[in-house]
Amino acid sequence: MNPDFLTFAHMLADAAAGSTLLYFGAHGTVEAKGDQSPVTIADREAEAAMRTLIQRHYPEHGIYGEEFGIELVQTKDANESSNASGYLWVIDPIDGTRAFIAGRKEWGTLIALCKDGIPILGILDQPVTGERWVGIAGQPSTMNGAPIRTRACASLSGAELSTTSTNYFTPTQAKPVVALAQAVRTTVKDGDCYAYGLLARGERDLVIDAGLKPYDILALVPIVEGAGGKISDWKGAPVTFENFSSVIAAGDTASHSAALALLA
Repeated sequence: MNPDFLTFAHMLADAAAGSTLLYFGAHGTVEAKGDQSPVTIADREAEAAMRTLIQRHYPEHGIYGEEFGIELVQTKDANESSNASGYLWVIDPIDGTRAFIAGRKEWGTLIALCKDGIPILGILDQPVTGERWVGIAGQPSTMNGAPIRTRACASLSGAELSTTSTNYFTPTQAKPVVALAQAVRTTVKDGDCYAYGLLARGERDLVIDAGLKPYDILALVPIVEGAGGKISDWKGAPVTFENFSSVIAAGDTASHSAALALLA
């Protein structure tokens, strides 16, 4: 991977932090989007700042963000667009807006760079606490520049499981999730992206979610994998731009396999 991409991704995270820190604790009016999820001026300004930088520095790259959708490179024909470079920045200015509004720390800015739909670079930034996770495909993950590792937990009976909210599971999905919750030591309902960061640095064992969008999860894939963890969909397939909705992440490959068996 071009090392300039990582330098630039840090620039994007810094730009987003300029907006999120400005409004944290004073977020102003909270609006409801079409899916009833909340959005604030901080979400929109942070994403706009990142989009401006991407358009300026990498005009040949596509952009997909939570607040303003997908934007591909314009071709010579004004009525057509494409993504011939294969690179797509997938960004979520505030993943965990409810926590942001409540003044809690369980939120973050997510920045992923995908090549042909595969996440090759990911950043999870929590600017209030000063925590920044970085994952690069094929390389060890770091937090604030220091290497991080998941913790060993081969047995589900000793595992701590996290999910953002049980409201996102369909009735069909809920049944195996209940079985998984009954098999683990304890279950925590919180976190959004922050739970995956805790898993990557060895402070949680399993994270399961459903109803996700690409910007909710793709940045977290290289972070979890580079820390020694395993992340996949509920059938064990890789998480990509085309396959992202239902995800299970584990710090230990053995507990990942055991969890998949229950989900099946």
